[in-house]
Amino acid sequence: MKKYFMRLKHTWPIPPLLSIQLDSYNSFLQIDYPPEKRKNEGLEALFREVFPIEDPHRHFILEYLSYEFSQPVYTIEEAIEKGLNYSIPLYANFRLIRKVPTKEEYRIKSAVEQKIFIMDLPLMTEQGTFIINGIERVVVSQLHRAPGIYLQREEGEDSILLVPLRGAWFEMRIDANDQMVVLLDRRRRIPIFTFFRALGYSLSEIFENLFPIEEKEIEVGDVIAERITGEEGRVYSDVGDEVTPGIYDFLISRNVKRAKCVRANSPGLSVILQSLKQDSTTSKEEALKKIFHRIRGIAAHSVEVAENVITGMLFDKRRFELGRCGRYRLNRIFNENVPLTETGLTREDIIKMTKRALMFHLRQLPPDDVDHLMARRVRAVGELLANHFRVALQQLTQNIRERAALLEDAQLTPQELINTRVVSSTVMKFFTQNPLSQFMEQTNPLASLIHKRRVSALGPGGLTKETAGFEIRDVHYSHYGRICPIETPEGPNIGLINTIATYAKIDEHGFITTPYWKVKDGIVTKEVEYVNPDEEENLTIAAVDTPIDEHRRIIAKEVIARRRGDVITVSPEEVTHMDISPKQLFSPSTILIPFLEHDDADRALMGANMQRQAVPLLMPERPLVATGVEKKWAEESGCLVLAPEDGEVIKIDSSRILLRTASGLREIRLQKFFKSNQYTSHNQKPVVKEGSKVKKGDLLADGASTDQGELALGRNVFVAFLPWRGYNYEDAIVISENLLREDAFTSIQILEFEIQARMTKLGPEEITRDIPGTREEDLANLDAFGIIRIGAEVIPGDILVGRITPRGETEFTPEERLLRAIFGEKAENYRDTSLRVEPGVYGTVIDVKVITRRDGTPLANDVFKKREAQILKRHEEKKLFIQNQRDERLRSILLGEKAATNVRDNKDRILLREGERFTEDFFASGKISKVKNFEKIVDSEKKLKEIEEILKDYETKRRLCEEELEREKEKLSRGDELPHGVLKWIRVFIAQKRRLSVGDKLANRHGGKGVVAKILPVEDMPFLPDGTPVDMVLNPLGVPSRMNIGQILETVLGWAAKKLGYQAISPPFEGPSVEEVKEELKKAGLPPDGKVTLYDGRTGLPFKEKVVVGYMYMMKLNHMVDDKIHARAVGRYSLITQQPLGGKAQFGGQRFGEMEVWALEAYGAAHALQEMLTIKSDDVEGRSELFESLFKGKLPPEPKIPASFSVLTKELRGLCLDLIPEKTKEKEKEKT
Repeated sequence: MKKYFMRLKHTWPIPPLLSIQLDSYNSFLQIDYPPEKRKNEGLEALFREVFPIEDPHRHFILEYLSYEFSQPVYTIEEAIEKGLNYSIPLYANFRLIRKVPTKEEYRIKSAVEQKIFIMDLPLMTEQGTFIINGIERVVVSQLHRAPGIYLQREEGEDSILLVPLRGAWFEMRIDANDQMVVLLDRRRRIPIFTFFRALGYSLSEIFENLFPIEEKEIEVGDVIAERITGEEGRVYSDVGDEVTPGIYDFLISRNVKRAKCVRANSPGLSVILQSLKQDSTTSKEEALKKIFHRIRGIAAHSVEVAENVITGMLFDKRRFELGRCGRYRLNRIFNENVPLTETGLTREDIIKMTKRALMFHLRQLPPDDVDHLMARRVRAVGELLANHFRVALQQLTQNIRERAALLEDAQLTPQELINTRVVSSTVMKFFTQNPLSQFMEQTNPLASLIHKRRVSALGPGGLTKETAGFEIRDVHYSHYGRICPIETPEGPNIGLINTIATYAKIDEHGFITTPYWKVKDGIVTKEVEYVNPDEEENLTIAAVDTPIDEHRRIIAKEVIARRRGDVITVSPEEVTHMDISPKQLFSPSTILIPFLEHDDADRALMGANMQRQAVPLLMPERPLVATGVEKKWAEESGCLVLAPEDGEVIKIDSSRILLRTASGLREIRLQKFFKSNQYTSHNQKPVVKEGSKVKKGDLLADGASTDQGELALGRNVFVAFLPWRGYNYEDAIVISENLLREDAFTSIQILEFEIQARMTKLGPEEITRDIPGTREEDLANLDAFGIIRIGAEVIPGDILVGRITPRGETEFTPEERLLRAIFGEKAENYRDTSLRVEPGVYGTVIDVKVITRRDGTPLANDVFKKREAQILKRHEEKKLFIQNQRDERLRSILLGEKAATNVRDNKDRILLREGERFTEDFFASGKISKVKNFEKIVDSEKKLKEIEEILKDYETKRRLCEEELEREKEKLSRGDELPHGVLKWIRVFIAQKRRLSVGDKLANRHGGKGVVAKILPVEDMPFLPDGTPVDMVLNPLGVPSRMNIGQILETVLGWAAKKLGYQAISPPFEGPSVEEVKEELKKAGLPPDGKVTLYDGRTGLPFKEKVVVGYMYMMKLNHMVDDKIHARAVGRYSLITQQPLGGKAQFGGQRFGEMEVWALEAYGAAHALQEMLTIKSDDVEGRSELFESLFKGKLPPEPKIPASFSVLTKELRGLCLDLIPEKTKEKEKEKT
């Protein structure tokens, strides 16, 4: 039973959480659309952008027609098992048109159309992930600077910056001297008038575009906007001349009283006049040459070359593109309606930018807030991949032109011209090497879900954590409902890696939008509007808890609302929108924290992050105090098995569920002990019983970290906040043995060990049981081929896979050769390189995967024989399944009907006589599957048609099943794909049952974390007056300074919920008040303050003060002591310094560092210090001599010179400094 404490009734459903990934990739591929119906976006847009390609001599044109896909080569399971990519073959159709020059124009000689294989393109799974080399990866979305214009003020200069989607930045600056310049690609400064002249504007056109021109009587101070000439063509005044008293008198004397002028007080005129003085050019040609020289540093060959370079930098869409997003932003800024398809820069845009720069310089406009979310947009997986695809296609066009120049005309075909290797290598480089393509977090379902909703400001074209300042990392008011203000990493990436808020969506331009209820005349309508950060600037948004009546009218006379980040009080009529839910601020992880409103933000951040590190437990338990979204999150994460349609469960075992549905029988396979990327175990368990009726969407099986279809990351534990004999000092935790007895925090880790047999220079490595120098008992668990059997329990040093590697041939005497020939001793030619269990690893072998070529070896033959048997068995099951489906559907039609003719089998035997009815016995005995004459089996024409349809459908399915079998057999005949030089690849999976032990890290949802310090017998634990012992003792000092009071409220409400037998639903910012919690405690017959007198389990005496007791939800984190505990005896040494390595992975030791040396120096322990710095470190000779002396019982030797000292002397000699030891000097003196 659930008890809801939420107060708000008007809710809006949470949108699908994986849509950010799935929608982006689907719009890139458009896989579900036929070629003729595809929109001009994603892959289609890229092909159209790059093609057609024409050679310089115009002899041929290569045109793109369409692209298409075939079926994926491997299933997801096969790709993971064999270390391959889950991908789909991409083909493109091209037409090559050959042309012949005629007198007037080119005539088409021939046209060739071909379908060309481009690449195996990685395909996104339904869960928004990619399988690359057998590993599940996620492409994280990138948050980068949005294209558009930005007003900035820095170091006394005002600038307007144009950031394109693709291309070099373009900037205009006005300095303190009122001089305006243009910067192309943030390089050399170009005077604004020189730039305008290069664009083809005359002086008068520049003035006309920038200022209002009037035909008026000339006044002193005006600026002339046209050339004034006399009768003989003499120029009296030119454009840009300021009318001084002298010029005024001169023009009046020449009878020039009226002219086109700019008024003296026109805003920005002084800047333009000052800039005009900087311009030394007089014509377009001169301006072009000057700019070209500034950019390239050399003189232009011709004006045309200069013009092509300069206009290409700004107006060629392939080199400078604003994109739809940039055009949208310019439209908003300039208040225009230019079509969004106009993605290039225009000359009008530059004029408007100049006007805006002048307004900004005159303080008529404020600087732009670069941290506002309107200045940042999201590049999701589809766009990131498209950018790499574009680079690949551009390289391909270059290759095509080069190949065309080399090939004869007769050889020209699309297949000959197009070498697609460059495309596949560039795209695969993105998936394997790009920092945004990440190894997926799979610790638990929540971690996977959050990873797919992450946005990063890092990565190519983004920021770096070293240079990013505080402002860009900080929470901004525009993040409201778009980016979670809580969930972000704690380290150097804080604020640079964020999580998209739960209700937020990404719009077509890449801006993050959030939903609001529309409010009209004080009434909250049922219409929801998704708003981007720019549109929100002009809205007045009421809080979600604003009281409304049953007609959705706002009750209060004054409403607290938000406008541009300020909290204001307004009348209901002024409100334009209203928040949709208190959850809309936060990420899915943060929403899982009950009583979030009572926690400090820093601790809430830790709580949100630590939930992602919770290990899936063997017996998880849903929280007693939940937030109500646990079911939704579990469904969204894809770890549950839900009924695909209405039906009845007819059979269940541990690995599959069989459903009888309206469309026939359906088999649902379950995931069993699947190893995640973080070595946690993901296992699905059926929760329905045979005979259960299920509806579509009902729960069939629980997955990892779920209980009854709800996310269950931990366990409800009976805790007390009490110091216990110093064992819970510094956040340590004391637990009861009872938790171990119940397997409360037991988890399963699955470790993977792998080995490859390679072809070496001396011959092939062999996987064998015949290992030189090995005792028979060490081989007890190996099979005939030297591979460990499934189910074997292993300890460190056990052989998992026997492998021998050939060593170099040694010369033998004739006698030795004879003996070796007689006794067949090949052992001396091979060395043992078997795969053994690593130190500290204990467990059970649960699976072995052998990936091998079809090389005729006994192991390969055995593997493929077993696989073939499995395929045939699966095929037979599937055929039987299809037949059962058919029989089930026939039963629903024929049951109770009379036979219209004798029903016969294949041998013409009568199964049912004419006139007899089809009974349950007829179907139960399986006779229906033997019937051959269905033609006129019943009288009803309608039923006969239905039967015909069923039989037709059965035949189709059976045929497809046979085709699939043939494909499987053909795939099997090819063997497995392995890298060059690898003969066999064997992977062994070992499961470890990890019980809670001292050193394991536990945490709650409120940022409280600690390490288990002591496991007490149940009788030693503090107990209640009724004798109930607590399960865990936490330090009360972990609460006040951390300011996460939510954990106390959760604990006492959890106690009440346990007593009253319900699950409390307390969403963030909607949870019960302290008074309501007290009421629940009273109902449960518990003290209203949640405090009781506890008794010491050791003495039986009561503790002096009352103690807070209750049920808290605790999680075991993926920081287990078994992974961290480590000891070194003799291990590997560094090659250069000959010192032991560091770290567990290198089997290294603890470094006796500088400060430790000081400690021994302080004690004067000279001999201990010498030992530490020599034989225990890098004195190679001393090491071996010490071993020898210990072995023979002699006194230890004198230490020698350490290897690191030798390295130092050699480095100094490299600097031409000869170091001579003192003893050597003395010896030389004695000699002389």
